[in-house]
Amino acid sequence: MTADASPALVADKQQTAAGPRVRRGSAYPRYLAGKVAGAAVSLLAVLITSFFLFRLIPGDPVKTMTGGRQVSAGQLAAYREEFGLDLPLWRQFTDYCGKALTGDFGTSYQFRAPVVDKITEALPNTLLLTGTAFVLYTALGIFLGTRSAWRRGGLGDRFNTGLALTLYSIPSFWLGLLLIVVLSVGIGPLPGMFPTGGMESGGEEGFAYVVDVAHHLVLPVVTLVAVEYGQTLLVTRSALLDEMGSDYLTTARAKGLRDDLVRRRHAVPNALLPTVTLIFINLGRTVAGVILVETVFSWPGLGGLFYQALSVPDLPLVQGLFFVFAAAVIVMNTLADLVYPLLDPRVAR
Repeated sequence: MTADASPALVADKQQTAAGPRVRRGSAYPRYLAGKVAGAAVSLLAVLITSFFLFRLIPGDPVKTMTGGRQVSAGQLAAYREEFGLDLPLWRQFTDYCGKALTGDFGTSYQFRAPVVDKITEALPNTLLLTGTAFVLYTALGIFLGTRSAWRRGGLGDRFNTGLALTLYSIPSFWLGLLLIVVLSVGIGPLPGMFPTGGMESGGEEGFAYVVDVAHHLVLPVVTLVAVEYGQTLLVTRSALLDEMGSDYLTTARAKGLRDDLVRRRHAVPNALLPTVTLIFINLGRTVAGVILVETVFSWPGLGGLFYQALSVPDLPLVQGLFFVFAAAVIVMNTLADLVYPLLDPRVAR
């Protein structure tokens, strides 16, 4: 090989080496665009589905709004015209989609207020409930899942996994009712210690108000934590068991590191990758799945509002809430998809 050929060969190798780097660098933007586009299509599908789905509910919203009072045909016709129910279905659909794309979900039949205002009013209460429960059941699931995996086969592992599976299989509304009977109403010598429902007793201010809300928060949060922590525990446990046979952990132990240090610094961070994905998915699912718990405990959030709207049926409010619940799941799933390649770059290739 001549000296003249060497620079060309070196340049060739540099270009070849640079090529994959450029392709790898462009992989994540393409991955990002694909996931965002998929989420947008899903949201559009939810928007369309919500319009037709709830029109299958039997009953006349206008007659329900009159509360069984004797109303003339002219008054019923006026109500239908006010809410656009006299228009052909295709016209109602195009009006709904056009307004929804601008953030306007119409006016609630029963509250005579914009749907967005009612959702905005109830959203903080739902976020307080779900946010508190989410932090607690995520931390509890990761902690117990880590302990169970590191001591697999022991008494603690069998107890934790058995209890988690049992609670995870219990319907949240049934567990909520059971807690109300035992801890709110009282049973036998056990007196009732917590309110049966609502968010506040009323008349409290300042720090006393905070304590009152926290007192009302205990049972719904316990219900959500008990039902939801098991999934995080099982995923964390399974991921950590997969990591425990890895060579790098054997090397870490051979260097003389304590078992606790090997677990905290090496095994757990790598095992948390699937758990991180689950955390995002659970956050969206908890917001969407809080309907039953809020209804059982009369919590004034989106879930209770959805139950009220469904009983009319208040179509604009039901459609708006359904979209919010579905959007929470879709957005959180998309965020999980976007974060995972940052933790494991192989995903975006």
